Amino acid sequence: MQKTLIIIGLLIAAVGLAWPWLGKLPFGRLPGDIHIVREGGGFYFPIVTCLVISVVVSLVIWLLRR
Repeated sequence: MQKTLIIIGLLIAAVGLAWPWLGKLPFGRLPGDIHIVREGGGFYFPIVTCLVISVVVSLVIWLLRR
């Protein structure tokens, strides 16, 4: 359990350090993401981005368990 928590912490720190470069990736602006803008406000749901991230995370976990 300790090893898992340390790895998760290191991954979070790595993402935090890489955030300026990760912000330039097209995630969150993929075709299929729902974006509705009206006078009173807006609604944004990145459904395709969520699916892509889910597939990538699932593949990484699957590879780590092998």
